[in-house]
Amino acid sequence: MAKQTSFLGLLVFGFLCFICLPVEAALKKYQFDVKLSNVSRLCNAKQMVTINGGFPGPTIYAREGDRVQINVTNYVQYNLSIHWHGLKQYRNGWADGPAYITQCPIQTGNSYVYDFNVTGQRGTLWWHAHILWLRATVYGAIVIMPQQGTPFPFPQPDREEVLVLGEWWNADVEAVEKQGNALGIPPNMSDAHTINGKPGPLFPCSEKYTFAMEIEKGKTYLLRIINAALNDELFFALANHTFTVVEIDAVYTKPFSTEAILIAPGQTTNVLVRANQVPGRYFMAARAFMDAPISVDNKTATAIFQYKGIPETVLPKLPTLPAQNDSDFALSYNSKLKSLNTPKYPANVPLNVDRHLLFTVGLGINPCPTCLNGTRLTASLNNISFVMPQTALLQSHYFNIKGVYTPDFPDKPPTPFNFTGAPLTANLRTNVGTRISKIAFNSTVEIVVQDTNLLSVESHPFHLHGYNFFVVGTGIGNFDPKKDPAKYNLIDPIERNTVGVPTGGWTAIRFRADNPGVWFFHCHLELHTGWGLKTAFLVEDGPGSDHNVLPPPKDLPTC
Repeated sequence: MAKQTSFLGLLVFGFLCFICLPVEAALKKYQFDVKLSNVSRLCNAKQMVTINGGFPGPTIYAREGDRVQINVTNYVQYNLSIHWHGLKQYRNGWADGPAYITQCPIQTGNSYVYDFNVTGQRGTLWWHAHILWLRATVYGAIVIMPQQGTPFPFPQPDREEVLVLGEWWNADVEAVEKQGNALGIPPNMSDAHTINGKPGPLFPCSEKYTFAMEIEKGKTYLLRIINAALNDELFFALANHTFTVVEIDAVYTKPFSTEAILIAPGQTTNVLVRANQVPGRYFMAARAFMDAPISVDNKTATAIFQYKGIPETVLPKLPTLPAQNDSDFALSYNSKLKSLNTPKYPANVPLNVDRHLLFTVGLGINPCPTCLNGTRLTASLNNISFVMPQTALLQSHYFNIKGVYTPDFPDKPPTPFNFTGAPLTANLRTNVGTRISKIAFNSTVEIVVQDTNLLSVESHPFHLHGYNFFVVGTGIGNFDPKKDPAKYNLIDPIERNTVGVPTGGWTAIRFRADNPGVWFFHCHLELHTGWGLKTAFLVEDGPGSDHNVLPPPKDLPTC
């Protein structure tokens, strides 16, 4: 009996040791063919740039800890690159993707392998082209599952669905952008919003271009929502159902319930929804948010949440979305976003700051003799409109190529003024140049991004490559460095990679600069990025080779 007990003990011990062994990381390989495809929406057919012929493109699936290799082969006339939005790419900016920032674009007929590890991240992210306006059609989801055996920190859903919100132009998007640039005015806005590439039945010729998901009463669904639109922040809701927000930008949140979400370009949001209503057909709907006197595409995209067994002849019910200019909803919704901040998922907020930065957002008008009104619209940070280089910044830094950039981007605006007061039309000595900010390795950084009323106030979603950051404060009006920091949330602020700066207001973010390389910082409204609303951070190497930028791959594209 003693021997049998001993044997059973060894068996149990062996089993426990087996399940405690670390799970070996997998290698996930994908082939992305960049090609022209014929696509039809809104009674219009056109050729457009796609990945593998899909619109949206394929979803990348991986687990935390996996290695991912994506071979991108370019068969179209445009040189392009692809950005893996939200992946931190530690020491590996070569895989980040923004053209002329971390790499030269992939030229027609060439290939490049994006090779990266998924380290310390799980959740919903996305990928997109990062040159010109090509991301209007070249985009898709990234779904990172937790490590094997690690549950979600919320109720396990019965099923998941990816919902990518986007825009559709009847015309060729690159032609639309070129026309706007030539005239010096904003390009024509989109003709429709889309959900998984489809505008829904509120648009003409869209009966078969409507996304529908069949669901069962009593079950819980995880919706992975991505805003891939070029220029529009969006409200999103589901008729008669309530969302529970559980994650944003691949970071778990304290769960809260809401009838609708607000999601800016570049952001992702995961919500749980329980199918607990009378079986029927219910619309999911997306529509633009804009609380400034600026025109947007205000048409509503729809998809269908359809209970099993309900015939398609039943008319879906529309949700009640917030009004287009509902600033109160936007501010209230964003204030509810908090980090989970548990021992397993802590919020490691920098409490002390080594470098304080104040970046002012400005729109301006520069002379342009060939433009429609003799002027061209521009955008700037700290009165500097960024000029894209002809050699990638990371390559010029790594190989010590001179004359590509200057590391002298100012820490504050050169001319203080009442940023959000009466509208101003002066450029306040706007300069142009390829000026970036040098940051010491492992230093803690606070950036206050301040909207201004140069031409007009407007909300701006800012994205930082290579990092997550903590949103420690936000407010309306001018940032007060003496009073506002006292109101910061340094306990459980939301952690994310893209944040909206409110119209006529400011947002303060903090991060630790522990990822060496050159990292893009820009407004994720493609219109403003093209006008110069961007810069980059050069984070210096740290002590020891394991804190330096990795050597570049052999197939790195050349300019």
